[in-house]
Amino acid sequence: MIQLNYRDSRPIYEQVKDGLRQLIINGVLTEGSRLPSVRELAVSLTINPNTIQRAYRELEAEGYTVSVPGKGSYVSRENDAAKAHKAELMEKLSALTAELHSLGVSEEEMRAMIQGGETDDRSQIPAEEL
Repeated sequence: MIQLNYRDSRPIYEQVKDGLRQLIINGVLTEGSRLPSVRELAVSLTINPNTIQRAYRELEAEGYTVSVPGKGSYVSRENDAAKAHKAELMEKLSALTAELHSLGVSEEEMRAMIQGGETDDRSQIPAEEL
């Protein structure tokens, strides 16, 4: 289900959150399905329940899950998860756009890349720079 890498620089709760998010996005955990209880997942991953609780809180804040008091956490409606994923990707795109702009890439070049035009402009780079 979820693979933890203790050598990864990311905190364990983020690895748990990312693992669950991928399971939701890939359709392994479907709309309305119940996530394992905090204790169940903590035991199966042999980590502290507080770590799982933090991952669950963040997934809920991002719109991937909903918490029902006394019942557990469930995968949100597909629209909520899709909206959350779209917002996350738009945030990443915004950061990449700003970085490309700071490197001198014009808006026209970015549009061409997005529209499926030239994605690799190596033909414009002298061979000695490659």
